[in-house]
Amino acid sequence: MSAVQGASLQTGRVHSGEWSAVAFSLAYFFCVLTAYYVIRPVRDQLSAAVGSTQLPWFYAATFLATLALTPVFSALVSRYPRRVVVPLVYGFFIACLLAFVPLFSAHGVLSPRALGTVFFVWISVFNLFVVSVFWSFMTDIWSEGQARRLFPLIAVAGTLGSLAGPALTRLLVGVIGVAPLLMVSASLLGLALVFVALLGRWSRIHGTRRFEASHESAIGGGMLDGLKQVFANPFMRSMAILLLLGDWIGTVNYGLVVDYSKATFVDAVARTRFAADLDLMTNMIALAAQLLLTPWLLARRGAATVIGVWSVVTVSILALVALVADPHAPLTQLFPGYGALVATLPQGMAAMLLPMPAVAMALVISRGLAYGMVGPARESLFSSAARTLRYKGKNAVDTAAWRFGDVAVATAMVGLRGVGVGVAGLAGISAAVAAGAGLIGWNVARWVQRGGASETRETSKA
Repeated sequence: MSAVQGASLQTGRVHSGEWSAVAFSLAYFFCVLTAYYVIRPVRDQLSAAVGSTQLPWFYAATFLATLALTPVFSALVSRYPRRVVVPLVYGFFIACLLAFVPLFSAHGVLSPRALGTVFFVWISVFNLFVVSVFWSFMTDIWSEGQARRLFPLIAVAGTLGSLAGPALTRLLVGVIGVAPLLMVSASLLGLALVFVALLGRWSRIHGTRRFEASHESAIGGGMLDGLKQVFANPFMRSMAILLLLGDWIGTVNYGLVVDYSKATFVDAVARTRFAADLDLMTNMIALAAQLLLTPWLLARRGAATVIGVWSVVTVSILALVALVADPHAPLTQLFPGYGALVATLPQGMAAMLLPMPAVAMALVISRGLAYGMVGPARESLFSSAARTLRYKGKNAVDTAAWRFGDVAVATAMVGLRGVGVGVAGLAGISAAVAAGAGLIGWNVARWVQRGGASETRETSKA
């Protein structure tokens, strides 16, 4: 999950007595998201090394790993207190990061495909669990009223971490190489553990939940009930379909960029730097949307309008990819005015944007707006549903349905390419999917605004 998805509409203010814990929470989330985004370009350059034809294998393995590990995590949180589970989870991922270092350093230990598959699966699981554990920890420390005031502020720290991570990777990869980046990520997770300890101590002394018997326990819940809700509840079915359509757009765009990177860059350092550039630009767009556009639209027009605007922009950029003569050519060659416009930006940003082809810009814009617009709008819809749907059904959608979508879309993409569908055709299909997603999202959001939330409460079954 992304940092922007944890955001809300307004930051509120910090009350007296909360400042130290808020600072620890900000630093904690910043470290977690920076740690993830430092190594995400490493994953992406491995994907680029083997090409999009291998993505179905990557996604299938990730789907199976998610199904296998989610019950394990649920068993841990149901049997052990928070002060044991949180350090255990982060300690496990730190150990894994350090264990990967020699695999990246040594030549011939694993083939690019084997290493890419293992690391792709691991980092996907890493992202799922480290962010989930963070937000579970936050819900234990802060009360509902505090969460409404403070979670948006805390989420911005994660967004800043998603910017700092790729920037750090871009700065360091040419100096220290790829393998040491894993040690940088492990160090950031170790620092996050320090803030976990400080927050745990603060919550036991000052936290508003310190008198609750369960305040030390993280939120549990099984996958089976959630999967049943996806099929039985109309709201959850619609949200699952919306996610799967968004997954089509993201996965196809990612596959097209993977193939571009493989064809354009000849070594791991160049591919990693390019992937870091994409993450950096994506998260800058997400942050700008989160701060400047989404709060205004969501507060005044509602989730339907936010999703509608995202759909129109996404359809437009995908149509550009489908219509240009060469979607791999730098946009400066296709649109002379593009270079002049980019030249007005700061030098570092201009250096990243000038050589970008249409396929890369489609990924950056669609993914950035998905994080900065669709994420907050989607979360606002879930807030109207019954608690069992928010914790069980939503969990099933965000893990099992998402990972299943990855497998299905990547497999479909390989099949379409096998029958001669090229970049333009895939982009055109994705544009149609984006239009469909906008229509479904608009209808679901309007339904919720008309009182559909009461129906979700009545039909939800644990």
